[in-house]
Amino acid sequence: MRRIIILGSTGSIGTQALEVISENSHLFEVVGLAAGTNSELLESQRLAFGLSSSVCVLGAEAATELVRSLDADVVVNGITGSIGLAATLETLRSGKILALANKESLIVGGSLVTALAKPGQIVPVDSEHSAIAQALLAGASSEVRKLILTASGGPFRGWSLEQLHDVTPAQALAHPTWVMGKVVTTNSATMVNKGLELIEAHLLFDVPIDDIEVTVHAQSVVHSMVEFVDGSVIAQASPPNMKLPIALGMSWPDRVPNVAPACDWTKAATWTFEPLDEGVFKAVALARKVAKLGSTFPAVYNAANEEAVEAFHVGKIRFTQIVEVIERVVEAHVAPSELTLESVLAAEVWARDRAHGQMANAC
Repeated sequence: MRRIIILGSTGSIGTQALEVISENSHLFEVVGLAAGTNSELLESQRLAFGLSSSVCVLGAEAATELVRSLDADVVVNGITGSIGLAATLETLRSGKILALANKESLIVGGSLVTALAKPGQIVPVDSEHSAIAQALLAGASSEVRKLILTASGGPFRGWSLEQLHDVTPAQALAHPTWVMGKVVTTNSATMVNKGLELIEAHLLFDVPIDDIEVTVHAQSVVHSMVEFVDGSVIAQASPPNMKLPIALGMSWPDRVPNVAPACDWTKAATWTFEPLDEGVFKAVALARKVAKLGSTFPAVYNAANEEAVEAFHVGKIRFTQIVEVIERVVEAHVAPSELTLESVLAAEVWARDRAHGQMANAC
């Protein structure tokens, strides 16, 4: 029986994690919940799982304290955004397994996170990184030639820059495959999400950024692949369903039976793969540059994006200006002499202020 804390319990990852736990109560026990602002749903979750109010909290600071104070085996960090960094660091310090859906905390924290993590302590929950973790079991790390991240292409696969010029928030949120929150769905449309996943894969698996590729796979059945030195490619495939990587994140390295349906091999199916048009979706190339620069540059990339996404959704900038804002902020950044939690937080504040200045000039 694994004791589980869910951070971001009212979001997409959190609610599905609770469904997995409810369906497998012989394997998992919820011992704490943290949410952002949705107190009504949090209360209904508290009642459903018979928890006391003291272990069901609101806010990022309270979430971090919950991790510090509770006895648990696994923390599912499903908080959206870099605000989840403190909880990630506290989870690692406490020795608990971190089932990581909050990719931003790893990207922003970088070596601050990886230096704290014991071998195997971080288990990825993103479908792409879960797929890579599973595929890597097929060989030794010295035998890995490259990682291949798959991307659905989002709602604008095949569009030109001119077509993207007048995209509306409603169009950006109409993802063809996944149901996610506003920020992550918008990031998928701009391909910033794939840029963040590149950095995440680089940090999680200690693979050089130039040895990580992106391929567009519209069906979202092959979740990612690993190419080995002999030419073999190992892929993890399943119909799109986040319950599979969530369950595996909580039970790793064991699998939970019947979490999600498998591919139906009695029916004909076609899987396609095509190169990403990095001339249109420039966020991925920018992420490669940011990963190589390291230090606080990934934090700046992420913070500028979060501000630009919010500005787009309230009509202050166009869709195509999101990545333009990020690029200008990254270009203006000067990294500190030392990477510390304080320097990361300061870089984030600077990036958000700089992004607002860029957006004010763009209007």
